[in-house]
Amino acid sequence: MSKIKQSATAFVQKPSVLATGFAISLMMVQTAYAQQAAPAKKDDKVDKIEVTGTRIPPPNLEGASPVTVVDAAAIKIDGVRNVEDFMNNLPQVFAAQGGNYSNGATGTAQVSLRGLGATRTLVLVNGRRLPAGSPRTWATDLNQIPSPLIKRVEVLTGGASAIYGSDAIAGVVNFIMNDKFEGVQFEFNQSGYNHQQGSSVAALVAARQASNPSQFAVPGDKSFDGKSFDVSMTLGGNFDGGKGNATVFMSYTDTEALLQSERDYSACALGSSAAGFACGGSGTNGTGRFTALSPTGTAFTIANSAGTTRPFLATDQYNYGSLNYYQRPFERYSFNAFAHYDVAENARIYSEFSFHDDRSVAQIAPSGVFGVIATITNENPLISDSIRQTLGITTPGSSRNVLVQRRNIEGGNRQDDIRHTSYRGLAGIKGTIAKYWDFDVYASRAEVIYQSQYKNEFSVARTALALDAVRDPATGNAVCRAALSGIDPLCVPYNPWALGAINAAQLGYIGANGFQKGLTSQSVQSATLASDLGYYGIKSPMAKNGVGVAFGAERRVEKLDLETDFGFTNGDLAGQGGPTVGLGGQYRIKEFFGEARVPLVEGQPMMDLLSINGSVRTADYSSGPSTDSYGLGIEWAPVKDLRFRGSFQKAARAPNVVDLFAAAGLGLYDNDEDPCAGATPTRSLAQCQRTGVSAAQYGQIPDNPAGQYNALFGGSRSLKPEEAESFTLGLVATPFKGLSLTLDYFKIEVEDVISFLNPTIALQQCLDTGSARYCNLITRDQIGSLWALPEARILALNENIASLATEGYDIGANYSMRLPQGWGGADFSFNGTFLKKYEVEPNRGFGKYDCVGLYGPSCGTPTPEWRHKLRGTWRSPWNLDLSLTWRFFDSVLLDRTSSNPLI
Repeated sequence: MSKIKQSATAFVQKPSVLATGFAISLMMVQTAYAQQAAPAKKDDKVDKIEVTGTRIPPPNLEGASPVTVVDAAAIKIDGVRNVEDFMNNLPQVFAAQGGNYSNGATGTAQVSLRGLGATRTLVLVNGRRLPAGSPRTWATDLNQIPSPLIKRVEVLTGGASAIYGSDAIAGVVNFIMNDKFEGVQFEFNQSGYNHQQGSSVAALVAARQASNPSQFAVPGDKSFDGKSFDVSMTLGGNFDGGKGNATVFMSYTDTEALLQSERDYSACALGSSAAGFACGGSGTNGTGRFTALSPTGTAFTIANSAGTTRPFLATDQYNYGSLNYYQRPFERYSFNAFAHYDVAENARIYSEFSFHDDRSVAQIAPSGVFGVIATITNENPLISDSIRQTLGITTPGSSRNVLVQRRNIEGGNRQDDIRHTSYRGLAGIKGTIAKYWDFDVYASRAEVIYQSQYKNEFSVARTALALDAVRDPATGNAVCRAALSGIDPLCVPYNPWALGAINAAQLGYIGANGFQKGLTSQSVQSATLASDLGYYGIKSPMAKNGVGVAFGAERRVEKLDLETDFGFTNGDLAGQGGPTVGLGGQYRIKEFFGEARVPLVEGQPMMDLLSINGSVRTADYSSGPSTDSYGLGIEWAPVKDLRFRGSFQKAARAPNVVDLFAAAGLGLYDNDEDPCAGATPTRSLAQCQRTGVSAAQYGQIPDNPAGQYNALFGGSRSLKPEEAESFTLGLVATPFKGLSLTLDYFKIEVEDVISFLNPTIALQQCLDTGSARYCNLITRDQIGSLWALPEARILALNENIASLATEGYDIGANYSMRLPQGWGGADFSFNGTFLKKYEVEPNRGFGKYDCVGLYGPSCGTPTPEWRHKLRGTWRSPWNLDLSLTWRFFDSVLLDRTSSNPLI
């Protein structure tokens, strides 16, 4: 007999989309206990409880470090179907890479505890680490985790490297899966967004729409967009008299794209200044931006199909933001299988297998000619007399070098078609030996296969050939000089010199696609032994429980390989900002760890419990560095209903493959201006000469209106591990039945953070001091700019050069009560974080800044002083639950409004 359950929940908005929506789920369950274990019989074997943050089987669920637990019911109430979404609902979590990233998207979903970065947050499944999510990023990809199969999530904030190894500086997120399912369950879910436009930015967009309706439009209200659909099936059961269980899970998810143009606050490329917000944009627009060089003239654009010129104005900047995806479309298939079998009374073999295939498309505005110097001659048959006059090449044989910028509006938006396919298998055995010793031995192998096709790009090399047009003496038609000379007979002249003159043949020649492929792999062999030494009489004379110990060893091999095609490797794709060079490397880690918990006093007046614990881990890396981590904790409960706890952790993060082996390649960094560019530079000639500006270039260098400049980023094999110290102090109170309260103070400081010398600091220090340490990092191009041509760059390789520090308070409350007879019950939960400090030292010796209450180019993700999540649930007597959730983020200001000169 089937049992049908139907539920409707409020769908909590994604913070980056700022919309509301709904989700409806329908579950068909073949057995009444589909997700509930049958009551244990007297002789049934009961699994030992495992708590995140320790490998010692604890006598209770409390610990010295604060752990936030989110169970399956709470996840369903949230109404979200992606792991990244319900993780971002927690006040301890800051947004990282996810489905709302498009420009610079890796195609992965990540979690960043305390805002310290996804690579400093360790992600586990059933207490065991997952592999790097992609060759493009070392952080774990949450897309590998099937959300409908999660039994609970345990979040331990603060260093945990001594327990789990490297990468746990900010803490650990442990996903406990439902691997003991009985029955059959189907789920169907449909979700989307309902959004009413009402941002003050709409007025800015409307003002630009009045004069430029082709690029600017205020969107109307949205009733239901950004839709997502998923279906899943879970089936499982016990066998051989309950000795074993097998659980299988399959799912499919399909999510639609959502453009930034569909929200009024993102319908234009929003810029800011002391005067406030404004709709800005890129100087590379759809009608072209052409700047005559030697000497530098005023930039002009094309006014009509006849090729008439006019001055380039600020209002001609291109509105690139509205074309980006706010929500990337993706399609995902998942398969998971869990099995265990008791081969003996005290031994269980177990296995896990997971497969996930995720394909997503990241879209940004069209590519184009982002800065090519072309020599334009009087004889060029494509240019008008108006252009000849503007360039001053009216006499036969005359020519002028021109910096050409022109958006590929005819060829479509840039799209990065990203696919990740992952496999993970694990087998192990655990049980009891020598009566009182618990053991767990397992081996796992995981691999993530990656491929990316980048579409609708321009070839830099072919663009340069196509811009050099001459008249064919045989036909009188415009042809490429390269075609006449035989350098490239296939060359087709590119004509940005008149509106509507670009055709499919031109785009077919200069258009280009890029391809990348690679993989990450991880193999782990681990063994743990744990015991309560109280069975041997080793315990405090004033304690009931004995000394608990755990120790073990782990061997891990991490590997990454990325291959890029010619276009990526040689920087021939115009819209990439420079080369993307493949990388490869691997290292082996051998680790030994130990842990002890010592109850000192139990059951005494004002000493219901006094316990201390300690942990230590040493790790040796084949790549060079070694790390040592340790932790100390204390618990004191004067009475059963009040417990104080504190912990100190010294954690470490060894440099990963990307940190070490990433090949140097061009990228972009943001800055307000190049102080040596423009007609009236803000720095003197002598200062600018320190950075490579010649006297002839001074006052003639074009600046980038988008505020983006070239830097050469890359890895370094001389890196050492990051080190962190974290301190927590808190209390847990249960003043009466059904109510629990927690208050925890946290402080985390990370030193020797792997980063790069900020190119802006390098430029400023060279201008101010002339120090070779900084000036040798700067290379200007042939026109003196830091952005126009690929040779312009500031060197920014990885160094142990930064520091991070955060400090604050976590507040939690849970209350459950029965209502009058016939009305069921009610539950209330509260989780809040007050952030006292989030301090960044981007480059050692150049000062620090605090990002609390700020967001923007320096601080990145909004860092509110206070955030919380409050939920109330009514448990009706009719098997219907109704919940109301309130998420709150305190207001934040643009970091450029700060008085700190660093930001």
